[in-house]
Amino acid sequence: MQKNNADTLLIVEDDIGLQTQLKWHFSDYNVVVAANLDEAIVAIRLREPQVMVQDLGLPPDPEGVTQGFALLQNALQINPHMKVIVMTGNDCNEHALKAVSLGAYDFYSKPVNPATLALIVQRAFHMHQLETKNRVFNLSQSSNLDGLITADERMLKVCKLIERVAPTNAACLLLGESGTGKEVLAKSLHTLSPRNESPFVAINCAALPENLFESELFGYEKGAFTGAVKSTPGKFELADGGTVFLDEIGEMPLLLQSKLLRFLQEKVIERVGGRKLIYLDTRIVCATNRNLEEMMASGEFREDLYYRIAEIQIDIPPLRDRSSDKVLLARYLLKKYVQKEKLKIIGFTEDAISAIEDYSWPGNIRELGNKVTRAAIMCDHKYINAEDLGLKSVDTTPLNLKVIRESAEIKALKTTLSLTENNISAAAKLLGVTRPTFYDLMKKHNLNTD
Repeated sequence: MQKNNADTLLIVEDDIGLQTQLKWHFSDYNVVVAANLDEAIVAIRLREPQVMVQDLGLPPDPEGVTQGFALLQNALQINPHMKVIVMTGNDCNEHALKAVSLGAYDFYSKPVNPATLALIVQRAFHMHQLETKNRVFNLSQSSNLDGLITADERMLKVCKLIERVAPTNAACLLLGESGTGKEVLAKSLHTLSPRNESPFVAINCAALPENLFESELFGYEKGAFTGAVKSTPGKFELADGGTVFLDEIGEMPLLLQSKLLRFLQEKVIERVGGRKLIYLDTRIVCATNRNLEEMMASGEFREDLYYRIAEIQIDIPPLRDRSSDKVLLARYLLKKYVQKEKLKIIGFTEDAISAIEDYSWPGNIRELGNKVTRAAIMCDHKYINAEDLGLKSVDTTPLNLKVIRESAEIKALKTTLSLTENNISAAAKLLGVTRPTFYDLMKKHNLNTD
């Protein structure tokens, strides 16, 4: 297997000399180094390495927790597909076997022979590549929803519903906010149906002038109106045997609603200015971001048409309710744009990821795509940050228990000192500790009452 500098290798080693030696030896890879557990966790989240070489004998943290096994377990929890190679001393075979039982890919005993370790690393990258291809293949076999990227449970249920309904002739109504991917799902309904070799015709009802609505949908005969110099088929005829997607169906005028209802009931149309009945085999898929039930109550939408187009109703959740999809989609959109424009951007910074997850995305996937594209154009570095995205940087909550505990202690000390106007006795009593303990905590966190 040839080395590829697009492959990312994480080396976790506290010995700076050995760290430098390994970094130089594996220079054909995109090498990231870390000296301890915290640095390694940050690198795994940001750089998403395919392979990690870690010293299992990392020194314990100040609280005596062994970092080697803790890193292995945390790393595989964050990135379960990553290949981890642990390095141990000659007399630590028992630890090496334990590491393998916890999920490590392989182990290597020190002292380091770079050539031998290089073969193990090369084989790990090769195995990762094969497993990735296998996962992609299995995914393509289990879902044919082209263009849909999701890991959200609600959206996966929508996918299953689409796959079940697609082979039928049932009229489907897709409900969701603008930018949630209604047209992608409509295309999936067509692609997975027996009609997939016939045309898929999309019509945005909100974009058609009312005086052209009927002629666009049903066509017109020569001489039907000024400028009608020849007979022209409408969108429904062009999609005969296929699927018509009526986006923003709530914007359709009432007069056209009655004609659409007739087509759904009888499968016939008449061109504008014509007398001939034209029989068509066209499936109708509709979508809207409006509340059709409220429109029916106010007389803006026909109730009988609603029940015709909504034989199957599919509710699409907005992006803000698909938390697991926000970063997934952002990375997909960035990778797609970077490959298209041949940019050197690698990914997002930690503050960008936090900002993406925290933002509500009122414009949904369309807004996300817009911000990612703009950020990729404006970014001067390898990683896009929150400012590049035009989002407010969000304070990230650390996942390290020690950091969380220290942060909580500092906050509690400052709060009690503030409430008691720096009266140590009162603050200690309020916090439920002795004065000496309170002083020790202040010293530990470099706090004073000046």
